[in-house]
Amino acid sequence: MQSEILPFVQEGIRLEQAGSILSHPIRNPSEAIGANASYFGNREWAEEYLHFCHREDTFRSRWLKAIGNYSDKIVVDIGCGPGNIFANFDHKPKLLIGVDVAPVSLEMAANHGYLPLLADATDLPFKSGFADIVVLNAALHHCENMESVLSEAARLVKPGGLLVTDHDPQKSAWNYKGIARLLWNLRLLIYRLTKKGFHKTGSQQYWGIASEIHHKPGHGVTKEFFYRILGPLGFEVNIYPHNHTKGPEVLDGKRGRAHIKYLLGNLLSGRNPFSEKSALSLMCIAKKLQNP
Repeated sequence: MQSEILPFVQEGIRLEQAGSILSHPIRNPSEAIGANASYFGNREWAEEYLHFCHREDTFRSRWLKAIGNYSDKIVVDIGCGPGNIFANFDHKPKLLIGVDVAPVSLEMAANHGYLPLLADATDLPFKSGFADIVVLNAALHHCENMESVLSEAARLVKPGGLLVTDHDPQKSAWNYKGIARLLWNLRLLIYRLTKKGFHKTGSQQYWGIASEIHHKPGHGVTKEFFYRILGPLGFEVNIYPHNHTKGPEVLDGKRGRAHIKYLLGNLLSGRNPFSEKSALSLMCIAKKLQNP
């Protein structure tokens, strides 16, 4: 495994190996890193996440349209978790590197063809410009400094390569106000009482919420965020707002209709629930220009 990744590691950096996992020392451990390591380091929770999150046909078809045929390409999945993205597909990349902070999830990702690396997403050991495709799915909002993570991901992309992100909350859509904010705050109690989704126990709910640093009212990503960070780095940036209910049509400007609870949340916040600003997520597809 070392031999496959070694050509792309910066000079002077030595990776450690424990079992199937390579690691690069995390120099500045943070609360976000600790929370993600705790949640995605729980095997039961990670398995549940792998089997029930990002498994929809709309997700698979949207991502395949975004990244195209990645056979024989070098792919880096930052915040890979237990391997959700590429567990969906059958193509065989030349190299598929998965980066995360939870060893248990990295072990699971290895079962889906990933070469797992434990590392801080703001401090990756790789050379610049070696990857054909770098992806972050539902990853940025789990990080304290989204700007640093996006910039570090962009550093890895070779000229002509792609950077793709998705499933981070759009700030304007999740900025609930008034009654909508009150209902948002009450949702955790309701989820606990009904044992809904990933809230079956107090511990699971606590660490799940703790890991989602920027998934709360007033937080999230914006179009301007992606343009501001990636534009000066030589990327052509395209942003596609959507509600998780459409597949490749998202890249044609189709947003899809959100679940009634999200429509209601935006309506009660005084926003048009069918507007672009009320779309739940922004998919960013950014191409590194050959001659920026």
